[in-house]
Amino acid sequence: MNIAPQSASLSAWALIAESSILVKFILFLLLFASIVTWAIIFTKIKLLNSAKIENDGFLELFWNSKALDEVQKEMDSYQRSPIAKVFQAGFKELRKLPILDRTPDGAREVSNIERALNRTHALEVDEMEKYLDWLASTASAAPFVGLFGTVWGIMNSFQNIGAMGSASLAIVAPGISEALISTAVGLAAAIPAAIFYNYILNRIKRMSLDLESFSQEFLNMVQRSLLATRSKGAAHGNESSVEK
Repeated sequence: MNIAPQSASLSAWALIAESSILVKFILFLLLFASIVTWAIIFTKIKLLNSAKIENDGFLELFWNSKALDEVQKEMDSYQRSPIAKVFQAGFKELRKLPILDRTPDGAREVSNIERALNRTHALEVDEMEKYLDWLASTASAAPFVGLFGTVWGIMNSFQNIGAMGSASLAIVAPGISEALISTAVGLAAAIPAAIFYNYILNRIKRMSLDLESFSQEFLNMVQRSLLATRSKGAAHGNESSVEK
């Protein structure tokens, strides 16, 4: 005669409400981790999409401009473009170099500019990878946290069985169901974290390759410009315009 009430108690909310304090804490911890995970996922995808759009726009401007000064004037329109930031770092370093101190083959200048490009490249990649360690940690730890809640719930179930001296399905099922909820929530938090961690990391790697490719193109362009300027003897103070 108690079958109906026991069946009603097997609903997820009822099981959570009747679970132990430790299991509730674990479920809250996993829920918090899942919320933060989805917030990071949406934020990162939005930022990467914006960066991709602005990178494409900047590269179109860069290759269609006749001089680097023209590109520099449009920097305010590409605040979210990592490639634009790499360019700006290299261009600022180029403007700092006195022409009178330049070496005949431009080797020292290219070396200084290369360091500026590499430093900005590393900073941009580090910024894009920020908070990805949370996704990695959630993907690896959440299942084990959920499993811990499951083990604890099963231990309580067996204690109840021992106390009541009965092992009927009506007695065992609620405790086992309560325990398995922790594992289910842990997997629900871990699976999206693992999938989107790899997805976002692969997009960042592709963008990093684009940054490296642009840096090499920029260095080659600067070196050709320095050699051309040296050969023409057009040296007056700092370089005000670099032809491409």
